[in-house]
Amino acid sequence: MKTLLDCNKTCVVKVIKLNTKGDLKQRLISFGIMKEAVLEVLEHAPGKSTIEIKVGKMRIALRAQEAELIEVQKI
Repeated sequence: MKTLLDCNKTCVVKVIKLNTKGDLKQRLISFGIMKEAVLEVLEHAPGKSTIEIKVGKMRIALRAQEAELIEVQKI
């Protein structure tokens, strides 16, 4: 399955599954990153250490380890 970290710049995807529990899962959901949410990849930091995404009108930067836990499907 493809993860958010695998996506290139300008890629638009739909969240299939969050492979996390507890506080991190609640934090992602509070940002609007949940099943069926549409995300747009805006930018990758050098070395892909962080990834900037757009959820609705909000821009969020995630660590690579967090982005790897989000399964996505290209739209």
